[in-house]
Amino acid sequence: MLAVIKTGGKQYIVSPGKKIKIEKLDIEEGKEVTFEEVLLINDEKNTVIGEPLISGATVTGKVLSQAKHEKVIIFKHKPKKRYKVKRGHRQPYTEVEISEINSK
Repeated sequence: MLAVIKTGGKQYIVSPGKKIKIEKLDIEEGKEVTFEEVLLINDEKNTVIGEPLISGATVTGKVLSQAKHEKVIIFKHKPKKRYKVKRGHRQPYTEVEISEINSK
């Protein structure tokens, strides 16, 4: 069984037992999280596609960690103008393990 959920402005394909890294959520580690914006559910027999969402469907998971991605270096340079700017950025994320997919 798999589902497509929407969170943080992005869409993720999830299945029970899968670990995903999503945009940071303000939920403590070890707590349960419920995603209510389910776009598609597929099991072995049939596929349900939302228009745009499936009413009553939820995906639940457990928050494993709150962390930051690897550093991304932003370097700006304009030749012959003595302009150089170097910056770094680490995007925070939440790692979630999907526990179950409920369809209605």
